[in-house]
Amino acid sequence: MDAPKTPQKSSEPLNRRQIVTQGTGYALAMCPVSAMALTTPSDGIVTDWLSLKAGGQETMQVYRAVPKSGPPKAVVFVIQEIFGLHEYIKDVCRRLATKGYVALAPDLFFRQGDATKLASIDDIRTKIVAKVSQKAVLGDLDRLFEEASKTYPTLPVGITGFCWGGTVTWLYAAHNPKIKAGVAWYGRLKFDKTPLISTFPLEIAPHLKAPVLGLYGGLDKGIPLGDVKEMSDKLASVKSASSIKVFPKADHGFHADYRPSYAQADAKQGWEDMLAWFGKHGVP
Repeated sequence: MDAPKTPQKSSEPLNRRQIVTQGTGYALAMCPVSAMALTTPSDGIVTDWLSLKAGGQETMQVYRAVPKSGPPKAVVFVIQEIFGLHEYIKDVCRRLATKGYVALAPDLFFRQGDATKLASIDDIRTKIVAKVSQKAVLGDLDRLFEEASKTYPTLPVGITGFCWGGTVTWLYAAHNPKIKAGVAWYGRLKFDKTPLISTFPLEIAPHLKAPVLGLYGGLDKGIPLGDVKEMSDKLASVKSASSIKVFPKADHGFHADYRPSYAQADAKQGWEDMLAWFGKHGVP
């Protein structure tokens, strides 16, 4: 992993986010994109793509955003939704870079195909997500961690993820003892097992090696509040440093500004909670 060299150009000031009304760069299954969708300009940061060998000769692409000037303060892995590594996830990386982080978003579906090109959510679930191995995902993140540690040897590493990526965040925090902290946005906590899915977050709650903040919506129909309470109770029972926060009026995907479920106030508060959590747990 080499240090980035060429910044992308933009005519917008760094502290301004322009409204996006078209679906360019977004997952096809989620178009048309909401007019509330935000784009963080690349002025003041550098963005590029990395290619990493993962699992033999297979190549995993990683989107990277870093501050252009001044040393970065930490590395954060950004884990995609089921819709793949599309514009929203890239923009989250850019937002983190404006805060001084090295943000790395790996394409964890690279073996199965490009989820952003599928027009149906059902197709994404059956043709992509159902074929993803938990073991392979954790191994791919280990590979990314290895490379990040070589490129940024003095920087702590945190992880955050959304929906499918929220679940991965919980699992990776139990897998890698070198991760400092995680923030899981509305990741499912319990689901049916398959030959490729061997565990779920409710099972590994007592075994977390890094403190995780779970952010959930009280109106989320896909993640029962009973599961959220059970996770919270399990964490409390082992005196875990991890914690759960529920936004009572938020639905699933409340941070995803390109979707109808976006809840602006809760998304902003959740973002502030994430940054505060990272700062509290060694990912300043």
